[in-house]
Amino acid sequence: MQVGKASIKFEEPPVIESMASIVGKKEGEGPLGKLFDVVEQDDMFGADTWEQAESALQKQTADLAIEKGDIRKKDIRYLFAGDLLGQLIATSFGTVDLEIPLFGLYGACSTMGEALNLGAMTVAAGYADKIIAMASSHFATAEKQFRFPLAYGNQRPFSATWTVTGCGAVVVSKHKNEGIAAITGITTGRMVDMGSKDSMNMGAAMAPAACDVIYHHLLDFERKPEDYDKIITGDLGKVGKEILIKLLREKGIDIAEIHTDCGIEIFDCEEQGTQSGGSGCGCSAVTLSAHFLKQVEKGALKRILFVPTGALLSTVSFNEGQSVPGIAHAIVIEHA
Repeated sequence: MQVGKASIKFEEPPVIESMASIVGKKEGEGPLGKLFDVVEQDDMFGADTWEQAESALQKQTADLAIEKGDIRKKDIRYLFAGDLLGQLIATSFGTVDLEIPLFGLYGACSTMGEALNLGAMTVAAGYADKIIAMASSHFATAEKQFRFPLAYGNQRPFSATWTVTGCGAVVVSKHKNEGIAAITGITTGRMVDMGSKDSMNMGAAMAPAACDVIYHHLLDFERKPEDYDKIITGDLGKVGKEILIKLLREKGIDIAEIHTDCGIEIFDCEEQGTQSGGSGCGCSAVTLSAHFLKQVEKGALKRILFVPTGALLSTVSFNEGQSVPGIAHAIVIEHA
C-alpha cells in the first residue's frame, strides 16, 4: 500500500458514505450558497460567545452527517476533527455530547486534509468500520485570535483572505461498492518554510507547501496533472494560486487548466469584498462536502486531487518575529 516516499495507495479504498455542510450568512450569499445543507442566518448559532457558536456549529454538522447517512451514532468508531482555536476549544467543547472517541487535530486550514488522511488510513487498516472527518472555522473567532477584534474595523490588504464561517463533515466507511466517492490514495505533506512573515498574506506562505505535496504526489503515483479532472487546493486565494502555478511550472508541471481553489470558489471576491478569497479550516471542508463531492458522486468529475493547505502561525510566533511555515495534504477522491 505504500508508494513512493510519502504516499499510500489503498488496495480496498475507503468510501465517503455521508457528508454535511453548514455555513454562515455571508457564505450562503456566495456562488455556492444553494449547495450547502444549512445556511445559518445567525452567526452566533444561538450561543453567547463566538467560540461557543463555533462549537455549536460543529455539533450540528456532525449530527447532520450522521442523520443524512441514516447511521447509528454508536457505529462511529472515531472522530477526527479540529479548528483554528487554541487548544482546539471549538472541537473539544463542541463534540462532548457526541460521545465519540476523539482525535483532536490541528493543521490550521489543512485540518480537513489531515483528518481525511488519518481517517482513511484507520478505516483501510481495519481499525474502524466508520469514522467522521470534520473541520470548522468561524470568521469572528479567527479574527479575534489571530488579527484584530471586529470592533476595531481595520482595513484589510488585497492579499488577505476571509475566514469562512462553516463546518464540513464526512463519514468514511470501509470498502464497499456503494458510496458517494472513494478515497483511493493519500500523500502526507511536510513542513515548508520559505521565510514569509506577512500574516495578512497566507496564500504566499501556503503555496510552497501545496507545490511540494502535489509534486511528490505525482512522483509517488507516477502520474501527470492530466490524470485528474481537477486539482483543488484549499485556501490559497488569488495570490496563492498564482504563486502555486508559477512554482510548479518551474518544476516542469503545469496545472493551470485543471486547478481551482476552494477559497476562490466559495466567495465572489469582487462583489462580497473578500479580497483574495476565503480561508479557514471550514473553507475547504464545506466546499468539498457541498460542491466537489456532489460532482464526483454523479460522475461529472471522475478523479480529483484535494489539497487543503495550512499556515502554521500563532499569535506567539508572529509576535516573536518568526516566519510562517506551511503544510498541505493530498487526497485522491474518485467516482465510486
